[in-house]
Amino acid sequence: MERGSPAKRRAAPPLDAAALDRLALRYVERFATTRGRLTDYLRRKICERGWDGAPADPAAIAERFAELGYIDDRAFGEARAASMARRGLGARRVEGALRAAGIVGDDAQAIAPAIADRAVAAAVAFAKRKRIGPFAATEPDRPLREKQLAAMVRAGHGFDLARRIVAAAPGDEAALAALAGDASDFGTSQFS
Repeated sequence: MERGSPAKRRAAPPLDAAALDRLALRYVERFATTRGRLTDYLRRKICERGWDGAPADPAAIAERFAELGYIDDRAFGEARAASMARRGLGARRVEGALRAAGIVGDDAQAIAPAIADRAVAAAVAFAKRKRIGPFAATEPDRPLREKQLAAMVRAGHGFDLARRIVAAAPGDEAALAALAGDASDFGTSQFS
């Protein structure tokens, strides 16, 4: 069977309130999301397909879905922050991802302490995955240490924490224990 060219395809009809609700329900059914992401998705669909009827309010639909329990920004943020920390991403990267997902205000403030508490564990996980510092096979030369430090900072870790991990000698378990003991020094978060 031959497919028609894109010009010959029938255009989707413009959306109305019922169709927009169905799209929103289908989206939250398939994806873990936030109010901000759902609102953006619905606005994009309205722009793509057009609108038929009284003006639409995608933000109101997202709020209604949050009230019904279909969307929980705080639970989404906590899960995303924990996942990113397990992958070894630092507080700045996590906070940026949550901001991009539309998690702000009270939800962001509630998640911030957990992000700060996982700062050292996330940095150690990143160093282990990338074989940096105490997880390296051999002592790196200066250019390699600088690259490793840059990689840790790009991953969202604070400069002081990254510098201490990169400076640790391969196999230095005492350096890791000292980092764990000094976790409160590195657990600050700028998420507000």
